[in-house]
Amino acid sequence: MQIAVIGASVCSPAEAEAAETAGYLIAGNGAVLLSGGRSGVMEAACRGAREAGGTTVGILPGREGGNPYCDVTIKSGLGIARNAVLVSSADAVVAIGGGAGTLSEIGIALKLGIPVFGVRTWEIEGVFACATPEEAVLMAVRAARLSG
Repeated sequence: MQIAVIGASVCSPAEAEAAETAGYLIAGNGAVLLSGGRSGVMEAACRGAREAGGTTVGILPGREGGNPYCDVTIKSGLGIARNAVLVSSADAVVAIGGGAGTLSEIGIALKLGIPVFGVRTWEIEGVFACATPEEAVLMAVRAARLSG
């Protein structure tokens, strides 16, 4: 199972806490955590997954290094096109907060039929709104298991 956590590289403390919890729970359910590999929500999710002993993969937009909690970094050199690589590699997506980049990832996932579970993120048709990161991960794990 591969579950992506998406969100902004600059986030609020509440979003960082939600992302760290999501990462921890994703790893605790035996899934690989995928992210954009940068700071903010992505780093917090990777930190949580690492704390739970999980594997983290960062798919980066350029040739730069990833956050310190990425086990594997893919230096795509694709810029924002890496958003498509990230979400298309996932069995399910958890969106936490986010701006326009997160919205683009949500749109790509929905277009590809990959389920998206959101916590304090864009409220658009197709995104399953979740009250907590625990609920989002539970639903994402169920969806990923069904797709696998």
